[in-house]
Amino acid sequence: MRNKFNDMSEEKKYSADSIQALEGIEHVRMRPSMYIGDVSSRGLHHLVYEVVDNSIDEALAGHCDAISVTITKENGIRVKDNGRGIPVDMHKKEGVSALEVVMTKIGAGGKFDKDSYKVSGGLHGVGVSCVNALSIYLKATVYREGKIWEQEYSKGKKTKEVEEVGETTDRGTQVEFSPDKEIFDDIVYSYETLSARMRELAYLNKGITIVLTDERENAEDGNFKSETFFSERGLSEFVEFLDGTRERLIEKVVAIEGEKDNIPVEVAMIYNNSYSENIHSYVNNINTHEGGTHLTGFRRGLTNTLKKYAENSGMLDKLKFEIAGDDFREGLTAIVSVKVAEPQFEGQTKTKLGNREVSAPVSQAVSEMLSNYLEENPGDAKKIIEKVILAATARHAARKAREMVQRKNPMGGAGLPGKLADCASKDPAKCELFLVEGDSAGGTAKQGRDREFQAIMPLRGKILNVEKAMVHKIFENEEIKNIYTALGVRVGTEEDSKALNLEKLRYHKAVIMCDADVDGSHIQTLILTFFFRYMREMIENGYIYIATPPLYLVRKGKQAKYAWDDKERDGYIDKMKGSGSESSVHVQRYKGLGEMNAEQLWDTTMSPENRTLRQVTIESAAEADRIFSMLMGDDVPPRREFIENNAKYANIDA
Repeated sequence: MRNKFNDMSEEKKYSADSIQALEGIEHVRMRPSMYIGDVSSRGLHHLVYEVVDNSIDEALAGHCDAISVTITKENGIRVKDNGRGIPVDMHKKEGVSALEVVMTKIGAGGKFDKDSYKVSGGLHGVGVSCVNALSIYLKATVYREGKIWEQEYSKGKKTKEVEEVGETTDRGTQVEFSPDKEIFDDIVYSYETLSARMRELAYLNKGITIVLTDERENAEDGNFKSETFFSERGLSEFVEFLDGTRERLIEKVVAIEGEKDNIPVEVAMIYNNSYSENIHSYVNNINTHEGGTHLTGFRRGLTNTLKKYAENSGMLDKLKFEIAGDDFREGLTAIVSVKVAEPQFEGQTKTKLGNREVSAPVSQAVSEMLSNYLEENPGDAKKIIEKVILAATARHAARKAREMVQRKNPMGGAGLPGKLADCASKDPAKCELFLVEGDSAGGTAKQGRDREFQAIMPLRGKILNVEKAMVHKIFENEEIKNIYTALGVRVGTEEDSKALNLEKLRYHKAVIMCDADVDGSHIQTLILTFFFRYMREMIENGYIYIATPPLYLVRKGKQAKYAWDDKERDGYIDKMKGSGSESSVHVQRYKGLGEMNAEQLWDTTMSPENRTLRQVTIESAAEADRIFSMLMGDDVPPRREFIENNAKYANIDA
């Protein structure tokens, strides 16, 4: 298989001499977060992506079209591809096998040798050696030139030499590893997280088959749980998948792929009847959450082309106000993917593309694609422009509503909502805002809190479902207005009129605290939908948390223990009853926060020493977008299917 990313004239160029080594491996174990982001679940899954990225790079160079990823029974990972296989011959400079160099030296890999790879994803050669350093066990198997080679390692150091173990007609590389318990907080892999990323990779790299298998779980047919991801049309299919539960405004996905100024650009987009903008951008398969120059190029190309078409069509003649760039993006789902030889990343999380030369090619590509589409499909073009005019009109109304939210009171400074019980500290890094379900729980929380740094804001009833509401309705909603005002955030920055301005943010922890019942879960989901759609920057900066109040109080005499799940409850019952009967132990099930007194609420849910807060993160923005639109939209069957598939994880009270 060869494709346009292939810049190699002969395969033999990829040999031991292509591998360059930069520095030692001990540093990775000392500072893992520098290399993989963190040591939580996100970092754990990042190990898999690093190994898979190597196989994808082989595919981009035109040498591989099948990748399998397996979660083993012991919770290890096995990744196999049908690429060229890592070279095993002697590395002149290092004096050991090239395989060993790749596996044990940071920054070693063919990525730095321009003849071997034109474009690569991953973290630029950091990849597999970091995985090795953070694994208690790793075995690399290479199928190359009719032979099978193997080497084993532990904590990044070899435990065996590279040895030939057999003959084969296969080719490719297999990496099997077990993450080190000393490094990671948790070493249980999530099938769902890996599945979302493999699906994304299959869409971003059409023509590659990726198989994910979980040996820990059997499917209904008795085989291991498994999924195969393959995309023939790439981004067009990705957009259709993301928009599966939304009502389309135009029939066909508008898509383009080509190369401009030596930069491969792929774009796919469609308009739907929603009020939100969902644009996902990628560079070398890395999800660029914070956008960058490729996104700027896309927006420019889209706005200029649509605006020119609308003006020429005469549809804007009666409009009394100017149309803004944002109006063209309402109800738009789009994916922009570029491949860049030497990407420069900026921003807090290193997910913002900084290469200036990328903006113009993307803008040109989008302009050409759209111009042709609008000319050929005048009916769809008219629908898009009508949607834009509607969006502009709504934006005008929203601006007034937003100004009401952001207006200042006569005494100077924004007036805080009356229901907010603020804290004494003015240092946002220390302050916490608890969004509490209902006034009664709000009252208990106010009594139980630490006034120095904890603020309480009760929310009355269920907040508005923002997935189905127009923007001005959202800003007119009392509860949402109060959230904006309490947090001190505004809408609009110099760069982007829709972005959230966090300059005056008053709390670096916003904690959603709801009852542990069905209604509480629903309110929690409504609040999360609002944050995801209108305050995503809060989530991306790690400011949103979910409180976990206990489900049970287990008591016998003066002994009392709180339990957060059934297993913990049963454990305490067994301990407390001793040789007596179960009935001697009293179990109280907390249905709501209001059932606890102020002291209990502080001890279990609010005290920094005892509480468990779950931080809300976005592993995959595209997947999160799809799930929110499915859960909170109008389409029932996909929602039912989702609930049925995930119901085994829920504790439903009789």
